[in-house]
Amino acid sequence: MMNLKNSNLTKKVRNVAVCGVVFGLSSGLVFTGVESALNHNTASSKSTIKMSTTTGALSTAYSGTDSSDSEEYTVQEIAEKCMSSVVSISCTSVETVRSYFGGSQEYESNSAGSGIVIAEDDNNLYIATNNHVVDGANEISVCFNDSEDQVYEAEVKGTDATNDLAIVAVSLSDISSDVLKTISIATLGDSEKASVGEQVVAIGNALGYGQSVTSGYLSALDREVDIENSTAKLIQTDAAINPGNSGGALFNMKGEVIGINSAKFSSEEVEGMGYAIPVSVAEPILEQLMTMEKVDEDKKGALGISCQDVDSDVTEMYDIPQGVYVAAVNEGEAADEAGLQKGDIITELDGKAVSDTSSLQSLLQYYAAGDKVEVKYQRRSSKGYEEKTVTVKLGKAQTTASDTTGKTDKENSDDVREGEDDRQQFGNEDDMEEFEDFFGMFR
Repeated sequence: MMNLKNSNLTKKVRNVAVCGVVFGLSSGLVFTGVESALNHNTASSKSTIKMSTTTGALSTAYSGTDSSDSEEYTVQEIAEKCMSSVVSISCTSVETVRSYFGGSQEYESNSAGSGIVIAEDDNNLYIATNNHVVDGANEISVCFNDSEDQVYEAEVKGTDATNDLAIVAVSLSDISSDVLKTISIATLGDSEKASVGEQVVAIGNALGYGQSVTSGYLSALDREVDIENSTAKLIQTDAAINPGNSGGALFNMKGEVIGINSAKFSSEEVEGMGYAIPVSVAEPILEQLMTMEKVDEDKKGALGISCQDVDSDVTEMYDIPQGVYVAAVNEGEAADEAGLQKGDIITELDGKAVSDTSSLQSLLQYYAAGDKVEVKYQRRSSKGYEEKTVTVKLGKAQTTASDTTGKTDKENSDDVREGEDDRQQFGNEDDMEEFEDFFGMFR
């Protein structure tokens, strides 16, 4: 982790580590950055979703005595009242590691984070978390009440990577009535009424060990923070926020969620600088994510491109925009018809930031063939990169590379490549070498 320059402390906090993924296969603690947004205006809800903004959502499992002299509780009471609305999230993903000898190998990795039960409908419990907690996960499980007997499979309902938010859903039919009685829906407060200096309590799955409670004070509001080339205004607190706390709750002393814990500043010179997404910013986004519907597999839309990530390291090394590098455009497909070219760097899809192929893939899950989307991209010219915008009518996604073009895999290395999950990616080593050669010209 990089150090914070003293001159930046007064106005802007940079180099913030996102505390989401722990217990990676080969890297004890892995920190992941903010990526892209997700939103689709054609999504609809099948049943009424109830979100709680009143104290009635505080856990009925609480057996202590309420504070009688004020509306505020002690830290112990907050822990007892509210812990049943915070969950532990475990994720399993498959990572492909490239070797120096040209090959690659897949490894299964595990990660952990936290979530907040914020709503229910006739079918599901909805849990808010950070996008970086669930991004790229193949399997997701949710643990209620810190009990190994209350672990249930969950699925991602919607994600907004620009704001680092996500919703996962657990089917009510999977949860016994006895367990349901012990789960509470969190009370969402008003973070705009929060004040610097007021006490707060953070609850989350720190280091993946299970739920833990920390307490501190609000250090600053609307703190401008740069994370992985994205800027957000967050709540700053000195309550301990550690890896695994991501997606957990920051409560005020009324037991209301005022923030979703997402990041901490990591430096040998700095202590007590944790960050949370203000719930007043998160709430409307989360409401929208809960109503999103993925497109059926046979109706999915596609751009018709082969592409490769342009991450922050490449951006810094070659001074180019971060996004998705178009390695090839499939002739006659959607991107080609719209005028996209090899070498373009896609940065937005339909108004949502695109930082890598994973975020592009996630976005396309909510669009059908025939949908028109606005694509913002950067194209290199004699004056450097210039931003352009084009409207693309999505084509139909294919399930195999050969189905896409009717060519062999080798021939497809210069065309679009879409796998079983419609991932836009390189097909072989030739694509990677071409990508590296392209950026090597700008050293």
